Amino acid sequence: MATRQPSKKGTRPRSAEEPLPTGGDACVAAMASTAIDHPLLGMERVFGTLGSALASGHCPHAWIFHGPSGIGKCTSAMRFAAVLVDPQSGSAERAACAPLRQSRSADLLRAGTHPDVHLIRAELAGSSADRELRDRKQVNIPVQLLREHMIGGTNSSGGQMEGAVFKSSVLGAGKVFIIDEAERLEADGQNVLLKVLEEPPPGTFIVLVTSSLDRLLPTIRSRCQSIGFSPLRSEQMKQWLDARLGEVTGSHRAFVEQYAAGSPGAAVTAVAMDLQSLHDKIVPMMERFERGGCPLELADLMNDFASEAAEAVVKTNEHASKEAANRRAAAIVFSVIGAEVRRRMHAARTQPQRLRYWARVPMVIAETERMLQANVNQKLALAEFVSAWAALGPSLGEPSGGVARGHRA
Repeated sequence: MATRQPSKKGTRPRSAEEPLPTGGDACVAAMASTAIDHPLLGMERVFGTLGSALASGHCPHAWIFHGPSGIGKCTSAMRFAAVLVDPQSGSAERAACAPLRQSRSADLLRAGTHPDVHLIRAELAGSSADRELRDRKQVNIPVQLLREHMIGGTNSSGGQMEGAVFKSSVLGAGKVFIIDEAERLEADGQNVLLKVLEEPPPGTFIVLVTSSLDRLLPTIRSRCQSIGFSPLRSEQMKQWLDARLGEVTGSHRAFVEQYAAGSPGAAVTAVAMDLQSLHDKIVPMMERFERGGCPLELADLMNDFASEAAEAVVKTNEHASKEAANRRAAAIVFSVIGAEVRRRMHAARTQPQRLRYWARVPMVIAETERMLQANVNQKLALAEFVSAWAALGPSLGEPSGGVARGHRA
């Protein structure tokens, strides 16, 4: 009979029959269920790297998972965490970075109540005990949110918060902090986090998930092990769509594949938000731009879509920030335009003048997105976007119909 190992300091043995805690984090629960129970396509290289680190016995305590949005970075971080925090994980699970499906730890993760896994994201501010934090727009991850859910310190009322990062693991195998969209960390938050990365508490692992690696401080990047994530290859994406969105067929399937560009998350968004309908409204306006026109109604279409999407988010989540939801929805509209621009660039590859025209549009999009990140009024920024795009002129000589450049349709 195996002997029971003495409990580590701060751990509380749990019975396999003990009921699961209630009131879990729904986001953690959904992500963990996917990470534990479903294969993650296209991640062989990632899990090979993580498995080697785990099997070595000298796994780095800080990681950066970076790459395009929607390709499984955060879900992969959750899978990594599921292996790390499970006391029953053996050498086989660690070498393959493959969590056990039948264990107390796995059940806690699926319920969103695992005490040793912390998923930090800007939206947590909406349910904060700190009123000042709740009232913020949630467009970034402020240092106060890090203090509340990770590093501790003084809150806005002067009270002291205990840092979860300095507590012992409850189940005894270790604890993991995943910071999603880490590029949204404000500068003071990154500087405070730097201190934890330099002297991590024992048994603590930190994963920063980002689609904008350059927005993390160089000092942060230098103290973390980085793994780059790539979009799924075409055949992998088709396999994923067959398994998860098999009901999407015909022209709708073709649109989703083209829009997603190897990102399962983008495919889910395309279906859930019916982005094909939005795309079909935008395409005639893009053609007017190319002929030298100025479809002012595009700014209204984009603003209305973002506002309606934000209102829908707020209705389903009382803690959600309308400002943050607005910004996300605006980014989705730009992604629809960007996907169509990519398609047109590919179609114009043998027409240098048209290709140069479409290659300039992403720069206009990027400038508008910078304006929105700088908190410029959304309606104003979108109107400026339409004006800047129209200023590119027609793709082939003079506007069609002899319309003068100063009198665009």
